[in-house]
Order: sequence, then C-alpha cells, then structure tokens
Amino acid sequence: MHQLSQASEGGNNIVGFIICTSKFVTPVCIVILFMASIYSFPALSTEEKKEVEVTEEKKEVEVKEEKKDVEVTEEKKEVEVREEKKEVEVTEEKKEVEVTEEKKEVEVTEEKKEEEVTEEKEVVVPEEVEIWGIPLLADERSDVILLKFLRARDFKVKDAFTMLKNTVRWRKEFGIDALVLEDFGTDWDKVVFTEGHDKQGHPVCYNVFGEFENKDLYNKTFSDEEKRNKFIRWRIQVLEKSVRSLDFSPTAISTIVQVNDLKNSPGLGKSNLRQATNQALQLLQDNYPEFVAKQIFINVPWWYLAFSRMISPFFTQRTKSKFVFAGPSKSAETLFKYIAPELVPIQYGGLSREGEQEFTTADPVTEVTIKPATKHAVEFPVSEKSHLVWEIRVVGWDVSYQAEFVPSAEDGYTVIVQKNRKIAPADESVISNGFKIGEAGKVVLTIDNQTSKKKKLLYRSKTKPIAE
Repeated sequence: MHQLSQASEGGNNIVGFIICTSKFVTPVCIVILFMASIYSFPALSTEEKKEVEVTEEKKEVEVKEEKKDVEVTEEKKEVEVREEKKEVEVTEEKKEVEVTEEKKEVEVTEEKKEEEVTEEKEVVVPEEVEIWGIPLLADERSDVILLKFLRARDFKVKDAFTMLKNTVRWRKEFGIDALVLEDFGTDWDKVVFTEGHDKQGHPVCYNVFGEFENKDLYNKTFSDEEKRNKFIRWRIQVLEKSVRSLDFSPTAISTIVQVNDLKNSPGLGKSNLRQATNQALQLLQDNYPEFVAKQIFINVPWWYLAFSRMISPFFTQRTKSKFVFAGPSKSAETLFKYIAPELVPIQYGGLSREGEQEFTTADPVTEVTIKPATKHAVEFPVSEKSHLVWEIRVVGWDVSYQAEFVPSAEDGYTVIVQKNRKIAPADESVISNGFKIGEAGKVVLTIDNQTSKKKKLLYRSKTKPIAE
C-alpha cells in the first residue's frame, strides 16, 4: 500500500509538471489532468486483500474476546456480589449472635446485681441482732467480737464479713437463744464441765472422753441420729453459756482454756462418736472463732503423741502454740504449768474437790519437787495457841510420810502426830490433818522419796483460833 501511494504520487507529479510547464493551460489539459489522476492508482492485489481480511478477523476475534472479558467480568461481579451478600448475611448473623450474647451478659449482670442486692439486704445487720448477748452495732464490746472474726480469717475483711454473716444466720436457724434455756438433764455433767481458771484468768473447760467407756451412756448418746443431734445441741449449749459468761471489754479476757482428757477414750474405732465429735467441732470452728487460748491434751496414748508429732510440721507456729500434749505420767505436771494446783480437780492431781472442805480454791498451794532418793521436810511454825490444819499431796505418791510437833522450848517433848508410813498411789489422793497446839513450836512433815523418779509435792496450811 505504501508503494502504491508513492507511485500515484509520482504520476501526479509528472502530469502536473507537464501542465505547469506548459505555457498554455487549456480546458483539454484540465480534462487530461483529471483523467490521469483517476487512472494513476492501480487496483489492490490479492495479498493486500488477504491482509485486510486477516485484519478484519482479528478485529472480530478482539471483539469476541472483549465480549468474553465483559462476560467474565460480569460473572466475577455477580460472584463478588454473592460473596458480599453472604458476608453481609454472616455479619448480620454475627451481629445477631453478639446482640444475643450481649443480652445474655446483660441478663447475667442484672441477675448478679439482683443477687448482690439480695445479699446486701441479707447482710445488713439490724441493730437488734446480738451475738453472745452483745449488740453488734450498739456496744463498744462488739469490737472484740469483730476482731475474733478477722483473726479467724487472717484479717481478710471480705472473708471475715462472710463468716460473721453466716454465724448470724446459723444462730437464728439453730435457735441459740431458745437452746440456752433447754433442760438436757444431768447425764453428761461429767463429760464436759467448767471449773476454775488458769494462771492468766482464762476459764477452764474439761472434756472427759473416758466417760463414754460406759456402754449405757455411749448408747444413750450415739446409738441413733436423734440422740447424736441431742448431744451436739447440749455441747453447743455448754459452750454458749461459757462464752456468754466472758467479759468482752477491750482489756478483759475473752478466751477459754480447754483440757481434753483422753484416758480410757473409746478411740477412733467408734464411728458414731467420731462422727458426732467432728460435727460438733465443725460447728464450733465455724461459729465460735478464736475463743480457745490453749488446748491441753492429757493422758494421751503413745500412738496419739506419735501422730501429733507427725502432723505438727503442717501447722502454723500460731496454731502449734495453742496445743499442748502430755502422756499419763506428765499430765499433772503439765496442768500445773498453766493452772494453779488448788484449782486443778483432784482427779487430775490437784487439790480442788467438791463438797465442804477445810480449804477452798482461795487458799494457795505450795509446789515442791522432791528429787529421787531424798527426803524433804515441810515446817509450819506456830507462835501461840491455835489449831493448825494442813493438806498434803504427792502426785503419784509411792513415798513415806510422817508428821510431828516440835516445841520451841528446849525441855519440851516432840509429839508424833502421824507415824511414818508408806503411802501407795492408790491409797489416798489427799491427806488432811490437824493438831491443836498449846505452846510455841512447829509441825514438821517429812516425805521420804526412795524411788528413782522425782515427785511433785503439794501442800498448804492455816491456823484457827482455839475456842476458850
């Protein structure tokens, strides 16, 4: 095509040249020139036609491909639209799920708020509520009570408050105020009793498990659930009365000492006793916090001592300081460390006993340790006419004892008040004696310990005027 255009351009130039160089331009020339311009372009060749056809086919293909591209694009758009619709639907479903969850969370939150409000309503302690006879909100002594709950929960305020709330609820449900007035008879009077106080002024409560060696008492107490529940209520009553007798003033003593006698205890094999004991202990721990200053276990069997030593490392130092264990041979001596002998019951080596006696718990006792294979003399000097009375006890005895009066005058005669005699452990627990004195002098008691063990000697005396 390029060649054809060049050829046509060449022919035109020649004809033009002829015309232009002719000095005479006539109409004939113009006609010639016109005809030359018409016949100067030759016709298209076959190859050129083919090229044109190919070009047209390419165009058609390109058009078809463009249509296909458009169709593919439209399909993609449709797919994208569908995916967008699916995403929208999934998003809407998620939103619905989230809304549902939010509603549930709101409902749960509202329920929690309702529960908290309910708890707050329950927790609010009205002014008339009392514990152990003391109003919780209208008495300065309540500070001592609140401090007990805090100590019981390691000063965690929330836990202590929960414990206090539960105790108030339990006292109401258990009917403590009515329980104090119930009459349970006298069957268990020797099982648990309160007597005297320790050297710091704490009331002392004795728990005598050996009493349940009596089969009749055991069956009467533990043979069925009703009897066990009755015993537990009685045990709670005893403690409640003891606690109510305490002085809750900030500077007063508001704890007790417990002495637990394991002599002849039925032991772990008695499941009914163990069940009732555990139930009672749980109630005491949950509702009577920090009321025990010392737990003294006496007449402890060897296996119990071994067990206590084994578990001791698992207790805190504060807990361990509250527990004291003593075997049969050390029980009285251990009690005397914490309780004055005149206040220790006679069955535990002391001088306190029921009924009218010459001496009372107000009369102090002197303690002396007699070494093995030695004698010890006790002197009671008297300067005027009087009636001298005395009490003497050697824990475990197995010693010889005698008493005599020695006048102050050189020419006086010694008077034998009590001949020398050997006293076995089972003979007498306490020896009480007296001597009317008409002149100045002294009464001498001689205790001869020929055993290989040291002995604990207890004695006291007083004079009374002689009626004329």
